Amino acid sequence: MALISYVSLTFIPLLIGLILLYGTYKQVPTYESFVEGGKEGIKIAVSIIPFLVGMMVAISVFRASGALDAVTNLLRPLMNAIGVPPEIVPLLFIRPISGTAALGMTSDLIANYGPDSFIGRLASVLQGSTDTTFYVLTVYFGAVGIKKMGDALKVGLLADLVGIIISIIVVAVLFGTN
Repeated sequence: MALISYVSLTFIPLLIGLILLYGTYKQVPTYESFVEGGKEGIKIAVSIIPFLVGMMVAISVFRASGALDAVTNLLRPLMNAIGVPPEIVPLLFIRPISGTAALGMTSDLIANYGPDSFIGRLASVLQGSTDTTFYVLTVYFGAVGIKKMGDALKVGLLADLVGIIISIIVVAVLFGTN
């Protein structure tokens, strides 16, 4: 355990040092490049703010309007028929939109049902097996000015669906349904 702690504390400074040494060896103005990268990073961060605000408002409206609860209730019979707890449905809808909101839902599911329950395990695996597709598209594509993102949306949502299906199968096979 002490070795892992030591490696984790020294890896990043060593990596930065190696990059600086390599840049100096290649006669790259490392400090000026660092400052220029910082300026560019701040510009990107400022340009992302409107997209972040839009996502936060959309998530808040979706949850506060009761639409999420209505969809969950609508899908409850189907989820029960295929052996998936309906409590997972809100996570399935929020995960492609917001990682932070999905993490909060996962934490709530684990707190309510326990980390070793089927719901807790499934929520944990879903958290790691799917991505924040809409977040990535709106924030990152928006920041670089990509307007046509239809194919990326389709592929991202398909990847999320595959991640959801495989997560359910893997957790059911490894841990049973309840």
